Amino acid sequence: MEKEGNSRPIAELWVNEGRGDWVCIRSHLKREHMAAANLRQIPGVEVFNPQLRLLRLTRKGRVWSTESLFPNYIFARLSTPSILEKVKYTTSVKSVLRFGDSLAWVPDAVIQGLERDLREMKAKVLTDAPAEGDEVEVAGGAFAGEKAPVTRVLPAKQRVEILLEVMGRSIAAELSLDLVLFKKKNAASLVLAMSNG
Repeated sequence: MEKEGNSRPIAELWVNEGRGDWVCIRSHLKREHMAAANLRQIPGVEVFNPQLRLLRLTRKGRVWSTESLFPNYIFARLSTPSILEKVKYTTSVKSVLRFGDSLAWVPDAVIQGLERDLREMKAKVLTDAPAEGDEVEVAGGAFAGEKAPVTRVLPAKQRVEILLEVMGRSIAAELSLDLVLFKKKNAASLVLAMSNG
């Protein structure tokens, strides 16, 4: 059996460590969806590409976005060890993740848990909005360019209250989320915030 570099034979890695679990695959930058589509074309490969649909606030207003839960990573379950060579050289796949001589195996129970959690998340609208204490920048109007901390988030109104410094005094102002710029959160941090909140 062919060896990968100076590591153990693929079949030995498979039998001793795989147990039919999933391998972690690294894709090229922002190409998870392409790697997943290409891998699905290989007979004997099952692919899991965890993604979320998010409502992002941009300068152009609210826009729906689909983002990977784990940027640059997807998971695959391979029916036989011989498929691993095809997987490694699939378009948009950068590498099959390894820890030393071992493939990065992910237990089936972890993948099933992720799938279940993502199904539950589909009913919720995940939106990227600032949190209390975050610093935002006013995008338009008389205070355009001013930076201020968020003192209160009003999700039902799609507004935030910020504390502006005006002539040496702090003044609370309520603004639409469309009028503030803030640091975007990635999909994983939005899921964690929702599960903790």
